[in-house]
Amino acid sequence: MAIIQLSETLINQIAAGEVIERPASAAKELIENALDAGATRIEIATAGGGKALLRVSDNGSGMDAADLELAVRRHCTSKISETLEDIRTLGFRGEALPSIGSVARLSIASRRRDSAGGHEIAVAGGKIAHMRPAAANPGTIVEVRDLFFATPARLKFLKTEKAEAGAITEIVKRMAIAFPAVRFVLSGSDRTTLEFPATGDDHLARMAQVLGKEFRDNAIALDAVREEISLTGFAGVPTFNRGNSAHQYAFVNGRPVQDKLILSAIRGAYAKTIPSGRHPVAVLSITLDPALVDVNVHPAKSDVRFRDPGLVRGLIVGAIREALARDGSRAATTGASDMLRSFRPGFQPNSQRPQTAWSAETSPSRPYQPTTGFGERPQASFDGLSMPTARAEPQFSPQPAEPEPNARYPLGAARAQIHANYIVAQTEDGLVIVDQHAAHERLVFEAMRKALHSKRLASQVLLIPEIIDIPEEDCDRLMQHAAELSELGLAIERFGPGAIAVRETPAMLGEVDAHGLIRQLADEIAEWDTASGLSAKLEYVAATMACHGSVRSGRRLRPEEMNALLREMEVTPGSGQCNHGRPTYIELKLSDIERLFGRS
Repeated sequence: MAIIQLSETLINQIAAGEVIERPASAAKELIENALDAGATRIEIATAGGGKALLRVSDNGSGMDAADLELAVRRHCTSKISETLEDIRTLGFRGEALPSIGSVARLSIASRRRDSAGGHEIAVAGGKIAHMRPAAANPGTIVEVRDLFFATPARLKFLKTEKAEAGAITEIVKRMAIAFPAVRFVLSGSDRTTLEFPATGDDHLARMAQVLGKEFRDNAIALDAVREEISLTGFAGVPTFNRGNSAHQYAFVNGRPVQDKLILSAIRGAYAKTIPSGRHPVAVLSITLDPALVDVNVHPAKSDVRFRDPGLVRGLIVGAIREALARDGSRAATTGASDMLRSFRPGFQPNSQRPQTAWSAETSPSRPYQPTTGFGERPQASFDGLSMPTARAEPQFSPQPAEPEPNARYPLGAARAQIHANYIVAQTEDGLVIVDQHAAHERLVFEAMRKALHSKRLASQVLLIPEIIDIPEEDCDRLMQHAAELSELGLAIERFGPGAIAVRETPAMLGEVDAHGLIRQLADEIAEWDTASGLSAKLEYVAATMACHGSVRSGRRLRPEEMNALLREMEVTPGSGQCNHGRPTYIELKLSDIERLFGRS
């Protein structure tokens, strides 16, 4: 079969299959072009989920007739010249506009600020129409209609209009977070208008617009630098979590990305602090020399490759964990909101009660006859409790310290214990309800984890060393971390070119599947150049032991014991959630309580 040269139209349609996967892909490319043009206002309009219409208007630098002529031709761009080593713009391929024009009806109207008039060019199914003058404001308007009309097979793979419109919304949100100084407006016949006013340099205000006002109250600032890489942003407290990972945003040199390494690092940083099936909320911005990251690994530019992925992952994990240790022990403010919603007033207005015949037994004006709550019989179980005081005498700490006379305690003073499981404490501006078992479980776990990292762990010597055959390159990687593994109680030696001898295993793990452990560590080191898996296993065992060794639910505590538990929580990192990620306490402000009684 003879080799032939494909037509320009077919080449563009093939490229469009990689670059323009759906309406959201086209929206992303057009918004990136507007941002690269220096726009401060971007308006996006859609119809039919972006399949019928996608219009992006901006007030950027605009284009003249010569630029428009080249803009719709493949591999024509103003953003790079000779090298891919120093990419500082969002777009650089010169493929988006010709790709869109090859599968849709594309029109571009643009005008430079210093020009008296504008120009318009159109492309339909790869055919370029003649340039013509057009009335236009400074900036550019790109209109895409009938997306994929030239490739009908692609239409079959698109989702419903609602789903496609939602994907465009997500693109706009990511761009809005990355560029808080730009005003974004998203509207159309298939949606309600969404507007993000510019917030200037206040990134947190823009994040609150996108993620909700609650994020501002539950976010911890991140600011870390390692070698030539800096990380800024905000991470939510562990108890402020979601049912999916859609609320995790990552940016590399201002470019929104959905990189697996970054998402994996976020999961690792929150390990043991969030329940299974829940996901943290985080916004991370990584800044580094463009030469240290390759953004040209995917046609849609959503993935990147770092020259030193281990360094980037370590920076993310370390920065988030340090922030959580510093300020992550507080409970999420959403806990109080959930509590308020769970309350139901005991009295309902007459208009809300069913209309029934009057009777003396059901009349609201009948004499009060206590049957529950304050009757003698229900209150009898409280007789054995001593009256609580505000004194805080630590009972759980191995070396108790005398409290300062005028000390201010964030978790307040214990006032009561309810159902032998929940401690109610009074603070300066509200009250706190503590799950005693979950709280003490966390305290025990943190004490055990501190012991893990303060000295070499005890190990058990195997009577007969286990010989494990693995590839030679895996043996080399494991031996590079032999000293680190020895500190965790795992003693290994080289046993020939392709085998490892395991002589000691951590006593804390009990009976160990040495073969599975070594292979898992080898795989982890190969991928991340770290041996944290063994440490994670030991922490899991520590969490299990802490659960069984903590104060049990149903145990009545003396007032001094309750106060001691509160004091320990105040100085223990991560005490806001238990080892399973559930909150250990809920705070209710006095203003919230007053709202319940209609006093505010």
